[in-house]
Amino acid sequence: MRFAPLSALLAALACATSSPAPTPGAGPAGAAASDAGTAAAPAGSAADAGATVAGAAADAGAPSQPVSLATATLEPRSGSSVSGSARLTPSAGGVVVLVEVQNATPGEHGVHVHDSGDCSDPAATSAGPHFNPKGAAHHGGVSTPIRHGGDLGNMQVDSTGRGLLVVSVSDLSMDNVVGRSVVVHEKKDDQQTDPAGNSGARVACGTIRPSSQ
Repeated sequence: MRFAPLSALLAALACATSSPAPTPGAGPAGAAASDAGTAAAPAGSAADAGATVAGAAADAGAPSQPVSLATATLEPRSGSSVSGSARLTPSAGGVVVLVEVQNATPGEHGVHVHDSGDCSDPAATSAGPHFNPKGAAHHGGVSTPIRHGGDLGNMQVDSTGRGLLVVSVSDLSMDNVVGRSVVVHEKKDDQQTDPAGNSGARVACGTIRPSSQ
């Protein structure tokens, strides 16, 4: 009984055409594609035909899902105790970046996206310069006319050492930001002085990675 549905399928296929079933490789490519999983399938393997077609679609380079969320875990650098996290999501105008820290000194701290995702150096120098996808001539702030794409401005840290920055950045996209790093600096960013707004040491660093939650 388990083969009855397959026999019925083969009988229906035989009645559907008066010409012999095409031999493998025969006929135009369009016909082979439209008949995938039916007449072109070997007898007795209808289930395998579906798997073959699915595999062919995957091999044809079906587009991957776009990144809808990326995160970074910020770890202390330059002898600090600063840690935290970053969360990046797409928006109509670019990317929304949310950065949270704890154990930072009260006041303002420059925050940037850096070109490399390598935070391995004790002072985070391995993260490289600011991410600058448009080749801007000078460092700036989020709203200055000339700015690096990775210039996120300043985070305000309260008396308990906790800080939060939420900013929308038009120069960033989820495609170009993943694999880079978020860096929190020791001091306030003046948003004009090259190369990093006199913001001092890199006190926390985290690699930006795709995330599902």
